[in-house]
Amino acid sequence: MRPTRRRVIINTDAKNEADDQFAIVHGLLSPSFDVRGLIPAHFGTRRSNRSMAESREEIDLLLDLMDLTGKVPVADGAPTGIPDEQTPLDSPGARLIVEESKLATADDPLYVSFLGPLTDMASAILLDPDLVHRNVIVVWIGGRGYRGYATYPGIEFNLSNDIHAANVVFGSGMTVWQVPSDVYTKVSVSYAELEEEIGDAGPLGRYLIDQLVAWNAEHHPEPIESRSLGDSPAIALMLYPRSGDMRVQPAPRFGVDGWYLPGTDNPIQVCEQVDVRFLLADMFAKIRRFARQRSMS
Repeated sequence: MRPTRRRVIINTDAKNEADDQFAIVHGLLSPSFDVRGLIPAHFGTRRSNRSMAESREEIDLLLDLMDLTGKVPVADGAPTGIPDEQTPLDSPGARLIVEESKLATADDPLYVSFLGPLTDMASAILLDPDLVHRNVIVVWIGGRGYRGYATYPGIEFNLSNDIHAANVVFGSGMTVWQVPSDVYTKVSVSYAELEEEIGDAGPLGRYLIDQLVAWNAEHHPEPIESRSLGDSPAIALMLYPRSGDMRVQPAPRFGVDGWYLPGTDNPIQVCEQVDVRFLLADMFAKIRRFARQRSMS
């Protein structure tokens, strides 16, 4: 019998910016997901020397806002990127991926979404090489676009925080769904839309908006009244894989500058477009529904 819920792990550099929070909440509020765990991820050392710990604190805050403290497993990921393509960084997060992968079957795959670097997936593979033969689907928000668009003037951020890990995962032969920067940057919302959709959706809705506005104010010197919720396509693709236009291509390698190099013949799927209407409408509806249910309890 086919499972009624999809087994999911969300690996997130939650305090890096202001969009992970929306993706985490969307995943936790989706009844078709059996969230097997949240893994706080590092986001380099450019802004903090304790980035993974900050991600853990943000996850804990969100779980408190959702009355889910102690009800969803949280397993810390690695504090930094792996040192090379042969050496894992053992962590509770990597071990969680390994253990959950052992439960995957042909009819019941494990989806592991990465909203930041691929450190913990690469470490899991290096800790247990048999993992690559199990029915695990890696959904990654990262890497520059393939069509040469100048979405980023330099290396794409998630990739930059662990190029070694990306090469391990892309070279492993595993099923990978990649959402590159020219796609994930197009999931934009305005302040006005956020206020109209979830501004009155209780403490959770208020926090999501306020932390986004505060992040923009601190990190964007130019006037701005919108934000790309770039991590949310990972949730949409796991909810409804047909919400993305996927192209199959051979897995590349990544150079030190983030550009694509010839890789293996292993096929990966690259998302070229995501159904933003479905993604945002579903997320906003679930946040409003949560607020109504909480106000009646």
